[in-house]
Amino acid sequence: MPLDSARTVPRALRVLAALLFLISVAPGLAQAALQRLNVVAGNSAADAEFVRQLELLREPGEQLKVVKVPAGGQAPAVSLAVDGEDAQQAANAGVRTRGLRGGGGAGAAPEPATAITVAVGVEAARSAVAQSGGEPLLLTMLSQGEYEALKASAGLSEARRRVGVLLRDPPVATQLALMAAALPAGSRRLGVVAAAQSGTQLRALEDAARPDWTLKVGTAADVQAIGAALRDVLPACDALLLLPDAIGDDPAATAAVLRMAAGAGVPVFGANDAMVRAGALAATLSDPEEMALQAHALGRRLADGSGDPVLVEAARPTGVSVNGNVARSLGLRLPSREELTQRVTAVR
Repeated sequence: MPLDSARTVPRALRVLAALLFLISVAPGLAQAALQRLNVVAGNSAADAEFVRQLELLREPGEQLKVVKVPAGGQAPAVSLAVDGEDAQQAANAGVRTRGLRGGGGAGAAPEPATAITVAVGVEAARSAVAQSGGEPLLLTMLSQGEYEALKASAGLSEARRRVGVLLRDPPVATQLALMAAALPAGSRRLGVVAAAQSGTQLRALEDAARPDWTLKVGTAADVQAIGAALRDVLPACDALLLLPDAIGDDPAATAAVLRMAAGAGVPVFGANDAMVRAGALAATLSDPEEMALQAHALGRRLADGSGDPVLVEAARPTGVSVNGNVARSLGLRLPSREELTQRVTAVR
């Protein structure tokens, strides 16, 4: 199926704007003592591109060391301790991470960290979370469902280190903005078939949808239960939203949803480009360069010790993906890609 995408904001301007943002909104971050990014990376093409963008963003004096997680196997224990010259640099700077390890007094602010661990992709995140340590941990390129599954692990629930999370999927408010722009006027009945563990995502959707959308929600414990849930949801909705949960992250489950929705003539909006290629009508997009900029800024906030102990951000949207064949089969005349992109990138 032909796939169209749009990113109307010039790349150089977005890079410049993001760098100016880092300097202007939080002057202390530009002088943070961050010296090293220990990167644990998965093996997908998207993971590799994200790491490449991080390398391009590396500032003078910053080191970036990459450890790959073996494909298809149990991620090994990865030693990411600062040693040798790096330890001496930290000592000379007089910067330690005792505050992050609970070494300070009650209520004491954490001291800036000289190094953070950056996990790229879900396998890398599992590997990094399983390891003990006090340095800040930044998890990137995760779906909301993958992060929810990791939250229950002892490595996160019992961690005494600062944690940042950059979700690869744009905020649900941008998806609603895309649907409002793409659907005919008055089409405000939204259907969702969610996994049983998707309570957090459903609550976020309900909050963002009020009062403009009417939700019809079905749940499915597994792929076999999707059919029954869809038979209840599809007749009561103008469009269907695929969440990035255990259903949206499963190609077989996604294919089942798309087949039944197509048979009912109901457009499906996805959370990423892959869903659009598989047959969804449209989705908001975030590119690796923008996500790397966002991750770099989030990493500096972790190192600086500012903000909450756990910082979670969704990827900022940079464009849209539209499946032209699906639009034509449904008889939908969509606005231009540029207009759709402007609508989703305007959401804050």
